Amino acid sequence: MWQGVPCAEDGQVTEIITGLYMSPLELLAVLAATAIVVVRWLPPAARARVTIAAGTVLVLSAMVLGVVGLRWQMVPVLTGCVLALPFVLSPLLRRRGGRSVRRARWWLALPGSLACLGLIATGPVAAWAFPVPAFPTPSGDFAVGTRVVQWTDPNRPETATADPRDRRTVVVQLWYPAQRSPAGAQRAQYLGRTAHEARVVSKALARYAGLPGVLVDGVPRAHTHAVFNAPVANEGGRFPLVLFSPGLGGVRTQNTAWAEELASHGYVVAALDHPYDSAAVVLADGRTINTKIKSTGDDEDNERAVETTGIRAADLRFSLTQLSRLDRGEITGPLTGRLDTSRVAVTGHSLGGAAALQAARQDRRFTAVIDLDGYPRDPDPGPFHQPVLGLTQAITPETDSRYLPRLTEVLKHSTATSYRLTIPGAAHLTFMDAPLYLPPVPSMVGSLGRTESPRVVAAATLAFLDSTLRHKPGDLTGALSTYGDLSVYHPD
Repeated sequence: MWQGVPCAEDGQVTEIITGLYMSPLELLAVLAATAIVVVRWLPPAARARVTIAAGTVLVLSAMVLGVVGLRWQMVPVLTGCVLALPFVLSPLLRRRGGRSVRRARWWLALPGSLACLGLIATGPVAAWAFPVPAFPTPSGDFAVGTRVVQWTDPNRPETATADPRDRRTVVVQLWYPAQRSPAGAQRAQYLGRTAHEARVVSKALARYAGLPGVLVDGVPRAHTHAVFNAPVANEGGRFPLVLFSPGLGGVRTQNTAWAEELASHGYVVAALDHPYDSAAVVLADGRTINTKIKSTGDDEDNERAVETTGIRAADLRFSLTQLSRLDRGEITGPLTGRLDTSRVAVTGHSLGGAAALQAARQDRRFTAVIDLDGYPRDPDPGPFHQPVLGLTQAITPETDSRYLPRLTEVLKHSTATSYRLTIPGAAHLTFMDAPLYLPPVPSMVGSLGRTESPRVVAAATLAFLDSTLRHKPGDLTGALSTYGDLSVYHPD
């Protein structure tokens, strides 16, 4: 199975092999570098031929990789080869010059060979730890299309700027059921509409997380399964809506695997970028708005979180208004007449989950709520009529004494049956795409693994949406219980 990697020349030799985390060209370079190091230990008759063949393959591979984009994981591979090369070539050149060759004793050469092999092995290990993300194939009946829209609210000033004429703008990416695209159709870039936007957003996310951008340079190279601006599916009628708000500093694409899975099952997912909050938002005119908010650990964090949650909740309500206008044809778009605005879930991760809860309390147009591991920030919690699913990592009073009591209080405010599902082995980043491209360290991305993390989160979400928005018959409690520890909150 191949996982596409965008590059200057898109082809099989530059595509990542799923499970190996390297392209065929990179694997050839690794094998050639290994051969150059071990040639010293081969029979004398084979050394010259192996050196020439391996050297030719390595040089050609390095040249092509340099053109299409050399990943940092290949640097130790090339370094190990370069360090070994003088000791490999020197005996060959001396022999051709007619001079006798005195080889180093094996016990002196062995440590150097092992050191060079260790450097070369670092490349595949680094590619495994920081891979180009391979997105899981959506399991639904629909192909997936995606498009990006930008809306400005004329009635709401932008509080993050000093210009009184500035109005609040949101960038929204839609994933929707689509017609099957022709074989070979270009799949959507991850993190952006273009490769340039993907790199801008990736660097901003790395800065926000305090990581060197080079560590995650594989992320903007990835392609997803959706096709930009693909025609909407002819069948399926009117599709239920799912609005999504990312975590603090997060971006609209941070839950792409989840969004594509939902869209393949007949939902339209609308994920928001929140300018001055999301790590980087690239506007239609090419301007980039970087975040002005970051958690610092001081006493003002909670106040900032409450304020930001309110702004995000307003963004979600405004986006639903625009989607309703789109469905009615007041805004031009291919989804006109295909959105069922009577069946709308509002969702979010982390701070976005808090915004979803607050937006639902304020706006009865939302008919269900999903909070992906988000601490409620509503300053005025009160009754709301929507059923809620709260997905959480395993939390104890020792790790966070406030979270579960606060979430339980909010869930009990609902006048509909609500649920809290604790997923064993999950971490906070399990609920986004992070397990696909970060090292599989349990404390960071959980212990479910790169394949299982998105599957479990999407499956639990779909069970809840199918029950609350589509009213499919079945035992929702039993279905959710298969994914973790479930608490059910019935209305008083």
